[in-house]
Formats: sequence, C-alpha cells, structure tokens
Amino acid sequence: MNLLYEEGGDIKIATVQSATGTGDVESWQATSLSGKKIKLKAKEVWLRFEKPEAPAVMDEATTLSKEIDLQLLWDCAPDEEFGLVDVAHEYFGDQATIPQQVSLAIALQGAPVFFRRKGRGRFQRAPLEQLQAGLAALERKQKELEQQSLWQQDLVAGAFPEALKASAKQLLFVPDKNSSAYKAFNAACAETGESPAQLMIRCGAIDSPLAYHQGMFLKAYFPNGSVHNPNVGVDQDAYEAAIAELPLADVQAFSIDDSGTTEIDDALSVTELPEGGHRIGIHIAAPGLVLARDDALDEVARSRMSTVYFPGDKITMLPDTVIQKFSLDEGGSRPALSVYVDINAEGVANRETIQMRAEMVPIAANLRLENIEHLVSDETLLDAATKYPYKKELAILWRAAKHLHAGRQEKRLASGLRVEQLGLIDPNALARDFHFQIKNKDGVERVEITPRQRGSILDTIVAEWMIFCNSASGQLLADHGLPGLFRTQKGWGPMRTRMQTTPGPHEGLGLDYYAWSTSPLRRYSDLVNQWQLLALAKHGVTAKMVAPFPPRDAVLMGIAADFESSYQAYGEYQDRLEKYWCLRWVAQDESPRDIYVRHLKEGMSRVEPIPLHLPIPEMASHPRMTRALVKVSDVDLLQLSAAVRVIEIEKDDQGNQGNQGEENQVTPAAGDAEEDASLE
Repeated sequence: MNLLYEEGGDIKIATVQSATGTGDVESWQATSLSGKKIKLKAKEVWLRFEKPEAPAVMDEATTLSKEIDLQLLWDCAPDEEFGLVDVAHEYFGDQATIPQQVSLAIALQGAPVFFRRKGRGRFQRAPLEQLQAGLAALERKQKELEQQSLWQQDLVAGAFPEALKASAKQLLFVPDKNSSAYKAFNAACAETGESPAQLMIRCGAIDSPLAYHQGMFLKAYFPNGSVHNPNVGVDQDAYEAAIAELPLADVQAFSIDDSGTTEIDDALSVTELPEGGHRIGIHIAAPGLVLARDDALDEVARSRMSTVYFPGDKITMLPDTVIQKFSLDEGGSRPALSVYVDINAEGVANRETIQMRAEMVPIAANLRLENIEHLVSDETLLDAATKYPYKKELAILWRAAKHLHAGRQEKRLASGLRVEQLGLIDPNALARDFHFQIKNKDGVERVEITPRQRGSILDTIVAEWMIFCNSASGQLLADHGLPGLFRTQKGWGPMRTRMQTTPGPHEGLGLDYYAWSTSPLRRYSDLVNQWQLLALAKHGVTAKMVAPFPPRDAVLMGIAADFESSYQAYGEYQDRLEKYWCLRWVAQDESPRDIYVRHLKEGMSRVEPIPLHLPIPEMASHPRMTRALVKVSDVDLLQLSAAVRVIEIEKDDQGNQGNQGEENQVTPAAGDAEEDASLE
C-alpha cells in the first residue's frame, strides 16, 4: 500500500512496510521515494492506494498538476471546507484516477491564493475579495520578475538600466536587499562573476575605482553630502560685536605652514622684554568667540568632528565662509586666543609667567615651508650675512624649542621610554612625510608623490610650541577644575592613548597634561576646549560657573567618544586613498614595474620611493631593512592589491641571499602613521 502525505510543504508518497493499530489510531512504518524510513499516523495521511506504483504516480501527477486550471478548480470547489477526494470528483469526475487526485493535492497545496489550508488534506476556497487581491499581487510579482530579468540582462550586457541610475550609489553601498533592483543586480554579479563595484564600473554607473572608495566613505559618514549648507554661516552682527570688545595685541605674528594650508589655525610671535629675554606668543584662531554650543554651526562641526584630509582634496569641518573670517591670514588683525610665556636669554621658559587672553592679533606674514625651509639651518641662523624672513625670531624660537624638547625627554625617560633624538632624520631612512599632488595632464590624472624629511628646524619649532600650547591649555583647565577633552597616554595596550574629559598624563610626550587646542578650525575637540578656555580667559576663577560644559557633563563624555571614533575613521580613509594613489603611481608609467623595497618585519616591506607597504613572505626570514628589487604587476585599484615577484635580494654583511622568483598576491598598506609622537 502507498500513502500520500505532506512534509515541509511538499506532497510526497511513501510505500508501507508494516502497519499497527486500526482506524484513527492506525500507523505505518514506510519508505519514502527517496529511501527515507518514516513513521506515519492515520491523521497525517491524505490518500491511500495500492496501484499504480508510487514512482509512476508521482511522475504523472507532477505533470498533470501543471495543467490544472486553478480558477476552474476554485469555481468547482464548494463554499464549505472540503477534502481532496471530494474536489477531485468535482473537477475530474467520479472516475478520477489516483494520479489525478495526487495532482490536485499538489495544485491545492501550491495555491494559497486560491485555497486556504484547513488541515491535513483539507481546504477551503478563499473569499472572492481576497482571491482578487491575491491575483493582483501575483500579477504585480510576475511583472516585477519580468522587469528584474530585463534589468539583469542589461547589466550583464554592460548597460546600466536608466531607471536605476538615480539609485546607483544606494544600490552599491546601502542596498535594499528585498528590492527587485538589488535582486537583478545581485543576479547579474553572480552570472558574470564580478564584484558589485566591478559591474558598476563596467556599466558606467560609477566612474572609477576612486569613485567607489570615495562613495563608500561618503555614504557611511556624509550620507547627506559633503558640501556645506550655504545658508549656515557666521552672523555678521554677532561677529562684529564679539571682536569689538577685544584688545589689540602689541605683536607682529607669523604662521608657518605648507602652501596647501587654507585653515591657518596658529601663529607665533616674539617680543623683546625690557628686562631681557623674550615673550613668546602662541596665537590660535578663535571661532569659539562667535560659535556657541548647540547653535547651527556647532551642529555642523559636531556632526563632522574634524576636517577630513586625503590626497588631492579635503572635506572641511567648518564652511569656507567661517574659515575665511577666522583663519589667521596675513595682512590684518584676526581674533585669536593667545597663550604667552616668557623665556630668558638662554631660551628657558618660565611656566609661572604663562598668560592667556582673547585679543585681536596682527598677522604680519604667512610663511610657507616650500619657500623657506631649505634656508633655515643651525649655520644660517648664526650667520649674520644670511638673510631670510623672521630669521631673528626663528633663532629665538629654535633655541627655546630645544629646551622644551629636552624637558619632555627627561619625563619620557622617567616613564621608561627611550629618548627621542632632535633634528633631521637620516635622509636614507623610511620615516618620512609625503606630499601627494594630483595633476591632470591631457585629461588623464597623474599623481606625484614627493618625500619630505621630518625633524627640520621649522618642523621642530612648530611642533614644540604647539605641544607647549596644548600642555599649557591642559594645565590651565586642570588647575581651575574645568572639564575638557584631554589627550592622555599611559601604560601599554590598545587603549593606551585615549581622549577623556578629566586630566591625565601623556607619557609619550612627557607631559603632565595635554589638551588639543591649537586647531579649532579643523578639530572639534580643539573647538570644545577653546570654549572652556575662553570662559577661563574672560571670567577667571568663576569660569566653572559659566563654561559651556560643566564638570561631569554627560554630553562632553559623548563628544569624547564620538570624536575618537570619527577621527579614527577619517584616518583610515586617508590611509585607504593613499594606498590607492600609491598603486596608481606604481601603474601609471609602466606595468609591470621594477621597484626597490626594504623589509620591515614579518615579511612586510616598504617601497623605497613612496609610502606603500607590501607583504612579501619570502623576505620574512631576512633582517630588518634588507633591500630587494621586486617587480610589481597586476595592480587592482578596487581591491587595492597587486602581484609582486622578487627579482633580487641584496646580500647582507655575511653574503647571504634569499630565494628569488616567487610571486605572491598582496594587499598593500600605504603610509606611515600620519600622526607621530611629536604631534600626538
């Protein structure tokens, strides 16, 4: 005997091997058509039959079920609940065969729009209104499937459907996986074997791998676009009222930046004291005089947290109209928060003389590193015959910077850290900064990557005096019990360096306190600290009562966490685009390209001319700084990968040489750490 039953929504037939019980409690041990041993109870069985054989019945029933007119079957069915055999007689007649009855079971089970399931083998036809609605939905679904198929065909052929162009970026970066567009797109990728980005580029929906990397970042962190709202800016009346009450500083300040800097946050001044020595001024742009907590511009700055830097462009934290009003551009007086400290004739700073005040600062010059850095050296600073702008002031600042550096090294040493050497790094060393310049030549983008040695005199002057300003700011906040965003570093481990709202030491810099405050046009942490410092400059000991952020402010704690997260993400994006442009540099002239690399550790090597890291496993057993000539080919700008084949490994002092000729698929990492200890 054979039994018809349902399992997992499918109609199946099993052949009885043995039976127990009678009537409603009868049960059977049976074997399904797939050979599976099962046990069935009487209430689970829809139909029993002896002949024909089960496989033949299922084959014929499957074919017949596709020919059943469901609308006619619905018309034949009674209004009340019915069984399989009852409706079979209505549809096929009194002589309905077993295969016909089984085909009806398959049709009924697979037509929930027409028939409701009321039990095993029991059904009731759907009310007319529900049937009409269900059929309309099926029709829509069929049209969607047809449209999906057409879209898939277009995508496979390399034509991006016109209807999908407006949602191309959403489809790539944040797709609705239940939509027909995504299903067509996903099916096309599966058919062609391409990644979503590869398919998009081939179809012209995105321009290039660079557009993919940029789009992925913007969708995650700037979903509403990176362009500032032109209606949000500084109120001119509020600006004029804020600066009207500021005194004019009796200094001539100058900034030191590269030519690409448009947000000039800081400047320096040197004033001779009547009793000997000099007063050093660190002047910081002061947008905090006009921007206020929770106003429209604060919302803009807080949503971005920082200016985003990457090769060829940047996304500013504040609108250009705000930057233009507060950037310390030469040729006039600018509102600033100034920190002053007196140094003696030897250049030693007296921290007891630290003062801070808001004022208008005359900016006499914006010095550009490209124009002056090569002129400044220990020799030229002492040579009376050598002339260049602010030579006297730079000599005084340099002498004092060396003392500041030495004082920090003593504390580093006390914390168990090695002493950092002052001065230019070995020009043959890999630890360098790099300048990426993107140029368009005859409609083709080319990248020029030029190294710049760290540790020049101008580097050190700027770094040491900005560190001093951040240290003094942290000290002032701590001494007056004002919360702020303190940059701390203590102990070891992944959370060694962190942002917190309470004071703490920065062992890496050799400082008791450190609060970022020198870049309020570019970092939200510095703007927040400026608000607190302005309250202190204006109100002194009562600052705690009027500061925008009181002690234990939960909002400030949230800002600290959000800033850390955003700052890390922006840094990773900068690294990613540096990888992209490094690989563009590798591929733009010739491919494959022969390049020298230096082994660092664990098989990771650095390309000598550019900040590109390549894992080369066969170099893992060689000493650090082993030099090798490699051939780089098959650059993939989407995956940021390339193939590397070692041509020659230079011999070490013992004359040993590694294996040659192996090729590996690698994923490079470009760039040294953007922020070294001196800027942390």
